[in-house]
Amino acid sequence: MTPALPGTRVDADPDAVAVGVVANAHALRGAIRLRPYQPPAPSLATGPEVLLERNGAWSTVRVASAAPQPNGTLLVQLDGVADRDAAEALRGTRVLVRAADLPPADEDEFYWHEVVGFRVETTDGETLGTVRETLSNGLHDVWAVDAGGREHLVPVVADVVDTIDRPRRRIVIRPLAGMLD
Repeated sequence: MTPALPGTRVDADPDAVAVGVVANAHALRGAIRLRPYQPPAPSLATGPEVLLERNGAWSTVRVASAAPQPNGTLLVQLDGVADRDAAEALRGTRVLVRAADLPPADEDEFYWHEVVGFRVETTDGETLGTVRETLSNGLHDVWAVDAGGREHLVPVVADVVDTIDRPRRRIVIRPLAGMLD
């Protein structure tokens, strides 16, 4: 039987944004090593509540402390996780934040989740499809665009992305030579 999640049990939040996964326990006092999906994970600061999800069970818990590590992980202490066994029981648990709790993106920034479903067009007016997901290749982000049975991988770089039009839920790109072949 899987141990219960710490914190207060809550209903699933379909608008919550997954920000990382618990990699393992750290030391003896209940700290966890969290692998953020998009380092440096500014939404995982000390004080706010986060959501934990494992096997369809959800809970909310306060972040007592969070410190970035040189390897890109975060060392996190959650309220109610007081020893290594409790921390180890969280291995594989997703950590999410409510979309309303995310810091606002700057005008030239976006959150990965917010562009899913945006229509992608070229500067010539050709509709390519819709953004299915955002990936990272280690160098830059890439949009996977569903184009009616075909997939286009669009690099999210200044030479390609012309406009992200949030109100109209569309993205305008300048395709590089051979990018859409």
